[in-house]
Amino acid sequence: MDILLNAVAALGSAFSLILMPEQLLYLVLGVLLGLSVGVFPGLGGIAGLSLVLPFLYGMDPIAGLALMVGLVAVVPTSDTFASVLMGIPGSSASQATVLDGFPLARKGEAARALAAAFVSSLFGGLLGATVLTFFILIARPLVLAFGTPEMLSITLLGLSMVAVLAGRLALKGVAAACLGLLVGTIGEADAGGSLRMASYDVPYLTDGIKLVIVGLGIFAIPEIVALLRQDQSIAREARLGAGWLRGIKDWAANIWLSIRCSVIGVIVGVIPGLGGSVVDWIAYGHTVQSTPDRSGFGSGEIRGVIGPESSNNAKEGGGLVPTLIFGIPGSGSMAIFIGGLALLGIDAGPQLIRNDLDITYTVVWSLALANVVGAGLCIALSGGIARLTTIRFTLLAPFLLMMIAFAAFQSRQSLGDLVALFSIGVLGIFMRRFDWSRPAFLIGFVLSDQAENFSNHAVQISGFKFRSGFAEGLAYVASPIVLVIIALTVASVIIGIRQSRQILSEGAVKPGQRRAPMAFLLCILAYVTIAWIDASRINLISDKVFPLAVGTVAIAALVILLVKMLLAGEGEVIFADREADGNEDATAPNGLWGTLSWFAGLLILSCLTGFVIAVILFSLAFFRILAGLGWLFSAVLTASGVTLLCFIAYSLRRDFPPGLLQELVKLPWPLT
Repeated sequence: MDILLNAVAALGSAFSLILMPEQLLYLVLGVLLGLSVGVFPGLGGIAGLSLVLPFLYGMDPIAGLALMVGLVAVVPTSDTFASVLMGIPGSSASQATVLDGFPLARKGEAARALAAAFVSSLFGGLLGATVLTFFILIARPLVLAFGTPEMLSITLLGLSMVAVLAGRLALKGVAAACLGLLVGTIGEADAGGSLRMASYDVPYLTDGIKLVIVGLGIFAIPEIVALLRQDQSIAREARLGAGWLRGIKDWAANIWLSIRCSVIGVIVGVIPGLGGSVVDWIAYGHTVQSTPDRSGFGSGEIRGVIGPESSNNAKEGGGLVPTLIFGIPGSGSMAIFIGGLALLGIDAGPQLIRNDLDITYTVVWSLALANVVGAGLCIALSGGIARLTTIRFTLLAPFLLMMIAFAAFQSRQSLGDLVALFSIGVLGIFMRRFDWSRPAFLIGFVLSDQAENFSNHAVQISGFKFRSGFAEGLAYVASPIVLVIIALTVASVIIGIRQSRQILSEGAVKPGQRRAPMAFLLCILAYVTIAWIDASRINLISDKVFPLAVGTVAIAALVILLVKMLLAGEGEVIFADREADGNEDATAPNGLWGTLSWFAGLLILSCLTGFVIAVILFSLAFFRILAGLGWLFSAVLTASGVTLLCFIAYSLRRDFPPGLLQELVKLPWPLT
């Protein structure tokens, strides 16, 4: 009873603090900053929070909290603009939204997709804050119950969604996920420090490839190249009026789906290490599994927008549980958030719940209020921004390419970032062409570190437990939570395999000739084989077991696929190829390699002249040659894009990639 009374008193104190005019002002300011950062692909909450950290010194703690929470809350809402309108994941939390949101925009239903997304995000954020309000007092024993076996089992649950996202051939999804897992193991192993897959020859690869590069390369580059090849607008008309109201009705008709996915978001957000990179895929998988007619997914199914968008905002509420209770960041943005709390004189952890419950609830309900304000602003702005889809894409592409390259460079401040972005982009282009599941690849990559670490820890600890006694070891690896998650995993795989033929994760793709799809499969098989051989040469068992196991599964899946290709006849789905007759890419006015060479040209120019000079030369040539504009108009658009880029870099205190020229000649910023 005393606990309940204390909670009620803390809630009342929190409401009085939040509703103070000064705190509301800072909350709105944080929301505006979050919206500004979220609409640019690849930046996200980490960059936004990094921007406000210098201003937190000496600030009133409640005002500083309002500023940070306002920013964090709306990034998963505003990043929907890029996902729906441009086909580019605005952040790791909006990747699944691209699968159906972007096709809706291309059909001229951008406003419908945005309306459904924003209302779903608002509902998810409010439900997450509501659940967190009552959950925060009992969360400690629940989170403590998740040991290494539980973390490993829930990671496997995330991987099991591959069966749903794989498309018509589940083996392709398994192979794609294993490829993502192997790419995630590149670099220095966490357990023993062994260098894997060429990282001993290429210093850049020592720390592995960053998520922002993989996300942008796998999704953004292929879609930009595909749209450039068509040389037309994303949509012929925006249909703003009817689409807007229809999106809200779509959400209302699927409110139970929104509730379920919001709960998924809260639960996954509670578990440190999963967070936004996984929750939208799990929610998307559940959405597909719970829909009777699955044929529309991947080509503009509105439920494919509602599910992920409900979960990615709700997970922010769940992510605050380990952050506030244990001081353990549930995601990258939460790590920056803890740093901001320290600057405000607030120590995250059990003492915060015990001594400052009012501040804890201030954070929770600031999150709820920020979702309301953020969704309202997004709704107000969505009509005008949706009209961007009616602009000829050739006029937008240079701005997107320069922003994507700039965002990718921020991962390590190295030209290797741009090379990695281009390489992953080429892989994404061919995965898209031959109907290999890019979401499955991304799930594998995201979960690679967790899967390897949890596997190593579980094996080591269970070994000690079993030596002490069989019963003790069995109780450790087969806890009730693990058994429940394993049951869910098995059910997910069975349902997904049964339904796989009805799912078009990358849209409908007609089959073509045998040669090109088989050549791509052989390239993947060659890489996986090399990775397996490389892992087998590592001396430390802890560093070699995981890539060897994943590589073995991948080789088995790829060999079976190869045999199927050899036995299959022309015209079967295993030979899916977007360049085949009857597919949109086959009739594109611009060729694949010619279009891709423009991005390669930006990369080469950046290495020679530095990024800013390269962007100027690239944009002028692009607008003049590919878009067919006059020199004056080309110069105006180029100047506008470079000015915006420099403003963002200056505001975020970021540098641009230098080139060979900067080593020979000393130049002023931003040409350095």
